[in-house]
Amino acid sequence: MSRTDAERARPERTRDDRVLRITRIVALLLLPFLIIAVILLFGFPDRTGELFAWPITPPLTAYLLASAYVGGIWVFARIVRARRWHRVVVAFPPVIVFTAALLIATLLHLDRFSQNLSFYTWFVLYITTPFVTAWLMWLQRGRDDGEPEIPDSRVPMVVRVLLILVGVASLLTGVVLFVIPTFVIPFWAWDVTPLTARVLGAVLSLPGVVSLWFLRDARWSSFRIVFQAQLVSLIAIGCSLFAGRDALHWDRPATPGFLALLGIAFVGYLALYVAMELRLRRAAASPGP
Repeated sequence: MSRTDAERARPERTRDDRVLRITRIVALLLLPFLIIAVILLFGFPDRTGELFAWPITPPLTAYLLASAYVGGIWVFARIVRARRWHRVVVAFPPVIVFTAALLIATLLHLDRFSQNLSFYTWFVLYITTPFVTAWLMWLQRGRDDGEPEIPDSRVPMVVRVLLILVGVASLLTGVVLFVIPTFVIPFWAWDVTPLTARVLGAVLSLPGVVSLWFLRDARWSSFRIVFQAQLVSLIAIGCSLFAGRDALHWDRPATPGFLALLGIAFVGYLALYVAMELRLRRAAASPGP
C-alpha cells in the first residue's frame, strides 16, 4: 500500500484538523512560566542570579532570551484558542528543538546555575517540555488533511526558497554557537560565556526550524500564526538591541553580520506577512465558482 493509500485508509476522525484538548491544556499550563520569565528577564536583568535560573551578563543576553519567550507567549496563547491543528503544527518542531537544546545546555553547565526556586523550575520545565511537546505532536499526527482553508493562499515557491535560505543561515549560526561556543566567543557581537552562547544558539534555531517546514507545506494558513509570533519576537529583539546597545562590540565581525541577519529577517517576514494577508483578502472577496 502506498503512503497516499495508507493515509486515505486512516479513520476519518483522525483527519478532522482538530486541536486536542490535552494540547490546549499543556499550552495553557506553559503560558504562566513564559510570562514570568519575560517579566524577570526584561524587568530585572541585573538580578538574574537571584531571581532567574542563573546570573546572565550582560543584560543584552537576558533581553534576547526574553524576546524568544515573547514569541512563545504569542504562539501558546493562540494554541489555547486554535480550532484547526494545521494552523499551529509548524510551531511544534522549533519548540522541540529549542527546549531540547536548552536541556542539553543546562546539563553541560550545571555548575553555572543558581540553587534557587527559579533554577529548579527551569530544570523541571526543560527536562519535560521537549518530550511532552513531541508526544503532543505524535498524538496529533494525521489530523491535518493537507487541504487549504477557504479562503487560503499558497506561499510562492521563490519566496519559500528565500525564506529557507535566511532560516538556514540562522540555524547554522545557532548550531555553531551551540556546538563550538569557545570558538565563537572572541568574535561574537557581545560578551558571552559558553552557556549563554549555547542559549543564543537555541534561540537562533527557532526561525531556522520554522523555515524548514516550507519544504512540506506552502499554505499561508499554516504559517500565519507563527509568522505573527516571529514578527513580535523580532520587534522585541530590536528593542533589546537598542536597550543593550552599550554591550555591542562594533569592532567584531559578528556584530554587523548578526544585525544584518536580523534586519533581513524582519523585512522579509513583514513583507511576506503583508503580501500574503492582501492575497488572502483578495481571495475572500473574489466570487466563488
